[in-house]
Amino acid sequence: MSDSTGANRTANAPPANGQAVSVVVPLLNEAPTIAELHRRLKAVAAREGYALQVVFVDDGSTDDSWKVIGGLANAEPGVVGVRFRRNFGKADALDAGFAAATAPIVVTMDADLQDDPDEIPTLLAKLAEGYDVVSGWKVDRKDPWHKRWPSLVFNSLASRLTFVRLHDHNCGLKAYRREALADVTLYGELHRFVPVLAAARGYRVTEVPVKHHPREHGVSKYGASRIVKGLMDLITVKFLTGYGDRPQHVLGGLGLVSFAAGSLGLFYLAIRWIVTRAVEGLEPIHLHETAALYYCLAMCLVGAQFLAVGLLGAMITASLSRDRPSYSIAETIVASPSTTKER
Repeated sequence: MSDSTGANRTANAPPANGQAVSVVVPLLNEAPTIAELHRRLKAVAAREGYALQVVFVDDGSTDDSWKVIGGLANAEPGVVGVRFRRNFGKADALDAGFAAATAPIVVTMDADLQDDPDEIPTLLAKLAEGYDVVSGWKVDRKDPWHKRWPSLVFNSLASRLTFVRLHDHNCGLKAYRREALADVTLYGELHRFVPVLAAARGYRVTEVPVKHHPREHGVSKYGASRIVKGLMDLITVKFLTGYGDRPQHVLGGLGLVSFAAGSLGLFYLAIRWIVTRAVEGLEPIHLHETAALYYCLAMCLVGAQFLAVGLLGAMITASLSRDRPSYSIAETIVASPSTTKER
C-alpha cells in the first residue's frame, strides 16, 4: 500500500450517528495485534452506540504493521492510517494522531492489547462528570517487577513535583476533550505528561482504575534508558508548568542566591585580610592560598551566568508569547443586541 492511502484517509470523519469518539493508537512493530485490537474496538463501539474513528499511527515499523493498517483502512469505514518515514517517538506519533482525529472526544491506547477497549465507556463516563482529561490507572499491572517498581517511584515523584495526583502517569489509556489537546504542545517524550500539561492550562484532570492484560505478542519498546529519560522529562515538565512563562523567577532566583553567597564570602575574606594587617599580633592571611576565595569567586561567576541565562529566557519567552497567550479561556459571554438599550 502506498503512503498516499493513509494520508488521503486522514480526512475521513466518523459517521454522524451516536457519540463520536476517535481512538488514537501509536504503534511500532505490532502487526500481530492490530486487527484484533480493531475488532475489539468495533465491538465496544457497536455495544455502546459510538460513532467510531480509529487512527493508527505507524511510528516507523519494520514489520507488516503498515500492510495490516492499509488493509483495514481500505475495508473498514472510520479507519485512518498515518505512517512515519522513520521512528520519531511516541510523542510525535500521538501528536500526528491528534491532528488526524476528528471527534470531540479522543481516546489514546497502546496497540499491544495490554490496554482493554472495554474500559473506554468507563473513561467517557468520567469525562461526562465534567472532567477534561481522564487517565487510566493500572491497579493490577501485568508487567515484570523491574518495570513496576521503578514506575511506582517515578509516579510518586511526578505527583509530588507537578501537584497532579495520579497513580499512573505512564498509562497509555487516556481520554481527552479536544479543547484540552488543542492547548497542549507535544514534543520529545512528553506524551506521559499530557495530563500535567493540560492541568497547568486549567483543565480538570482525574483518573479511573482500568484493567491491564499481560503482553502476549511482541516485546516492550522501552528499556532501562526510559527511567533516565523519564526523570529528565519530569524536570522539563516541572520547569515548563511552573516557570515556563517566567524563567527568570527560577534561574534568576538561583543566580541571586549564588551571587549573594559568593559576594558575602568575598566581603568576609576582605574584612579578615584588612583586620589581620591592621591589628598587631594577628597573623595575616594570604588570600591566594585560601580555598574559600576560589569557591566564592566561582559562586559569583555561576550566579552571574544564571542571571544572564534567566534574562535571555525571559526575553525569548516574551517574544514567543506574542503568538500564544499564557492563559486559557473556558468560555465567553457576549450580550445579544436585543438586551442592549437603545440610546
